[in-house]
Amino acid sequence: MPETILVTGCAGFIGFHTAKRLLSDGIRVVGLDNLNPYYDVALKQARLERLNGQPGFTFIRMDLANRADVETVFRQGRFDKVIHLAAQAGVRHSLTNPHAYVESNLVGFTNILEGCRHTEVKHLVFASSSSVYGANTRMPYSVHHRADHPVSLYAATKRANELMAHAYAHLYRLPCTGLRFFTVYGPWGRPDMALFLFTRAILEDRPIEVYNHGKMRRDFTYIDDIVEGVVRIAQRIPQPDPAWNGDSPNSATSNAPYRLYNIGNHRPTELNEFIDVLEKKLGRKAKRVYLPLQPGDVPATYADVTDLERDAGFKPNTPLEVGIERFVDWYRQYYRV
Repeated sequence: MPETILVTGCAGFIGFHTAKRLLSDGIRVVGLDNLNPYYDVALKQARLERLNGQPGFTFIRMDLANRADVETVFRQGRFDKVIHLAAQAGVRHSLTNPHAYVESNLVGFTNILEGCRHTEVKHLVFASSSSVYGANTRMPYSVHHRADHPVSLYAATKRANELMAHAYAHLYRLPCTGLRFFTVYGPWGRPDMALFLFTRAILEDRPIEVYNHGKMRRDFTYIDDIVEGVVRIAQRIPQPDPAWNGDSPNSATSNAPYRLYNIGNHRPTELNEFIDVLEKKLGRKAKRVYLPLQPGDVPATYADVTDLERDAGFKPNTPLEVGIERFVDWYRQYYRV
């Protein structure tokens, strides 16, 4: 029998692409999403329409913060694995809507952990974020570095997810793997992210806001590379690390079945250069309005993917020019621009 995998956040950007890939691999997918209105619900519904037509896919609309509903789904579903991608996203949004992050990212994740624990799920893979590195300035970011100084509530909830998962791995031997994603972009992307915002504004001849005066550096990672990493890691159930030592603890492994990985393009790009590439693909110039670094933002991200390459035999490699072109092609087709 094919595996059955629960994918939370299946109408979201990464969840949609992950579910689509799993279905193409012959895996049965149960997708959960609450279709919340943080950004355009019509885009989420359009993603969902493309999943609903595929054999092996079942959709359940529900809020992961609803404990009783989550318990019912796990009791009835009997999932081999869970890929947890649902979350309240957005660094800046967390400054003004903190309770949304507590309900989705903490309460919701607790319900997922409990569901996995009580139904003996073989592997929980969950989305973390490069934002957990926070005030760290040592580059490239390594999963072996400490990540104890978040600079936004969003980052704090993602770091909390990692710690909560470790506790369940330790107490209940629930195999857990956390994936720290680095600035994901590509077709069907989120409208609140820079590439989407810039593309729309440039095509509408409106100015774009360029933070940190364009000097911000990001490890932009193409969606197909993210999905490849997720799928490969999902098949690699973590085991306790025999070399782990409590006197000098390794942050990325444990004496429990637990792992952390970065998934990033390991080639940070300055924001001004990113906009240059986008202008070229659009055939239009941007009206840039330079602004200072915003609260909760960090000036740079840069992924060390050594562990991912060693354990999964893969590292992201899509050039920025290729990824942006694919996004622009999708955007023009989807919005008929």
